[in-house]
Amino acid sequence: MKDNNLISAVILTKNDERTIKRCLESLSWCHEIIVVDDYSSDNTLSLVRDFNKDIRIYKRHIGGDFSSQRNYALEKINTKWVLFVDSDEEIPDELAKEITQNLKNPINSGIQGYYIMRKDTFAGKLLEHGETGNISFIRLAKKDAGKWYGKVHEVWNIPGKKITLKHNIYHFPHPSISLFLDEINRYTDIEAYARFKEGRRDGFKEILFFPLGKFLWNYLIKLGFLDGVPGLLVAVMMSFHSFLVRAKLFRLVQNKNER
Repeated sequence: MKDNNLISAVILTKNDERTIKRCLESLSWCHEIIVVDDYSSDNTLSLVRDFNKDIRIYKRHIGGDFSSQRNYALEKINTKWVLFVDSDEEIPDELAKEITQNLKNPINSGIQGYYIMRKDTFAGKLLEHGETGNISFIRLAKKDAGKWYGKVHEVWNIPGKKITLKHNIYHFPHPSISLFLDEINRYTDIEAYARFKEGRRDGFKEILFFPLGKFLWNYLIKLGFLDGVPGLLVAVMMSFHSFLVRAKLFRLVQNKNER
């Protein structure tokens, strides 16, 4: 590509018919959109094709390794810059404008990647505090600047100069408690198994006190209570996530020892 400011957006999908259209609409300013789908069984891909027939779709089993899926997507990119967006996220107009302005600005020519802040919503409320109240991720970087690491809670490792953009990505996860629990169950399966393969072991103290400490940290120290009932629910659910990871790891170790 002759234009070094062109951007490809990458979306990983699996049964995301609820959110995919809004995500795609927020990326219409990108040069191309690439979807890597973990064999969705709902209408996700039909909605993608209906939205824009030129969107490139690849089907690939994720196999419990989100970094592998994202690195696979990097191999398909034709532009200099890549923006990774989750299917339940939205890029607002002000962030899109900020991104394009930064990439066109010659003073930023040495920058390899950009941190983007994210704001979560839950039960119709924008969460300003707690675990998700002040987080940022490297989501925009040069295609060849680095790789993704970690099977779950993956991180894009980009050496070199990076800066943080001013505007936020908006995240719309967990439309219901039941779907929130389904997601926690799926992610904790992956995380527990990854820890098991790494040889990590947790006992009684870790299973009991780490989730409790996480709740107190997010709800009190990080002021999650200021987000009202949604803040309380998220703090409880994320503490439960920590509990399940350690409980499932404990059972994996037990099952191995009982063989």
